[in-house]
Amino acid sequence: MPDRPVTRAPGLSMFFPAYNDAGTIASLVIQAQEAIRQLTPDFEVIVVNDGSRDQTGQIAEELARTYPNVRVIHHIGNRGYGGALRSGFAAATKELIAYTDGDAQYDPSEIAALWERLRDDADMVTGYKISRSDPLHRIIIGRVYHYTVKMLFALRVRDVDCDFRLMRREVFDRVKLDRDSGVICLELMRKVQDAGFRVVEVPVHHYHRTHGRSQFFNFRRIFNTGIDVLKLWIELVVLGRGRQSTPVLFRNPMAQRHARPTRGARP
Repeated sequence: MPDRPVTRAPGLSMFFPAYNDAGTIASLVIQAQEAIRQLTPDFEVIVVNDGSRDQTGQIAEELARTYPNVRVIHHIGNRGYGGALRSGFAAATKELIAYTDGDAQYDPSEIAALWERLRDDADMVTGYKISRSDPLHRIIIGRVYHYTVKMLFALRVRDVDCDFRLMRREVFDRVKLDRDSGVICLELMRKVQDAGFRVVEVPVHHYHRTHGRSQFFNFRRIFNTGIDVLKLWIELVVLGRGRQSTPVLFRNPMAQRHARPTRGARP
């Protein structure tokens, strides 16, 4: 019998938007490389240094000199979370693209769980937090935000602001992102939904922030986010710009289970 052809594992670009994350970025990059090597030999890890005022940029450059699969993008000034994400998406060169934050509140080794759920019938895998490891006031504000935007934007994902995602490059053939603020996650998920892409959700762990401080939880930032959300809602929901007629299918792994694919093969 002829030998079966070997299925090539797709390449993966994983990037970290980082702002003043000197205390965590090195360990994240090292952990990410170790995890991704178990999935595919073709990968790159990108650090998007979003105008950090600490040693994040210098540490990232040292990582790039040490590891050939690591690259660094520097923003001269802080462009915001959305600006960092858009730079990361634009810089990614592989067939699959993943990202999570540079503050270590998510474990990059859990990329394996997302990888195993990205099958031929899915275009994106997005995480949802098993439990949120934040102070009580942040949990309350986060839940109010979550349920408000989920209702306003009619989103069918269970966790709107879980910033751990894996997607196919083809998503960006039809989805163009414009926001520089944190509402880019809403923009991404609503446009993916409107474009008819298929999304799967998987549980991921969320950890207490041990270094630095959140840039979101202050009155001015919350107020500005509210204004950005309102503008985005008018554009995408009220005016329906970029809306597609094809429905998107959101699959919850707790409701439908599949056999796991072999690691190293095409998801």
